[in-house]
Amino acid sequence: MDSFDAFKAVQKQGWAHFAPLEMLTTPAAAKLVKFAGVRAGQHVLDVGCGTGVAAVTAARAGAKVKGLDLTPELLQRARANSAIAEVEVEWREGDAEQLPYGDGEFDVVLSQFGHIFAPRPGVALGEMLRVLKPGGTIAFSSWPPEQLVGRAFRLIGSYLPPPPPGAAPPVQWGDQNIVRERLGGAVKDVVFQRETMIVAALSLQHYRAVQESSVGPVIRVVEMLSASDPAKLAAFRREFEALAAEYFDANILKQEFLMTRATKN
Repeated sequence: MDSFDAFKAVQKQGWAHFAPLEMLTTPAAAKLVKFAGVRAGQHVLDVGCGTGVAAVTAARAGAKVKGLDLTPELLQRARANSAIAEVEVEWREGDAEQLPYGDGEFDVVLSQFGHIFAPRPGVALGEMLRVLKPGGTIAFSSWPPEQLVGRAFRLIGSYLPPPPPGAAPPVQWGDQNIVRERLGGAVKDVVFQRETMIVAALSLQHYRAVQESSVGPVIRVVEMLSASDPAKLAAFRREFEALAAEYFDANILKQEFLMTRATKN
């Protein structure tokens, strides 16, 4: 197993506990689907679909949807969600860096905070554009590096072993200049839009505890430091809560996110 395969195996296991947070990402999914202009009859792919909130939303709009994710536990939840919503979605386990679909198969390719975790952005983006037909729409949500989640991922990363050489931080997908550079001449009509996710929390400690039970990289930090360095774990928790405190008021945290849309040439 090479370094990237090992890295993805850790990701696959870590995100298995994300399902409880789907209630936070569900409203954002509707915003992304609307932003992408998804219409009935279109062929839509949701890359890094997680529990399927964007895919199910697109299917409810009448699109013909496929969803792909690395983590089988999340796909199990996605299947349940589409069954409850009484919509057809084709779910498949797979890797954003090696999409198991044909060239130009889709009218719209979506990703809500999913493809950003693929370690090689150029590979993942190349695959997303490959399966998108000319004139089709690519649209995705990401976390700006200067906002709560982007800053939190940098903090978390400082406590984890470094990723493989050549792996890019997920928060780079929230930098408009980097996104424009990555999209390059493959697309036209690039549009950005900022939105805000509202997260309820009874306290800073409550917010941290939820993250520790559901967010893959946070789970990994806690597991690693619980066994090796309890004092360092306590320091991480203090830093995490101090960061969250800047965004916490009246039992909510405001998490800004960025949506990007472009048309394939």
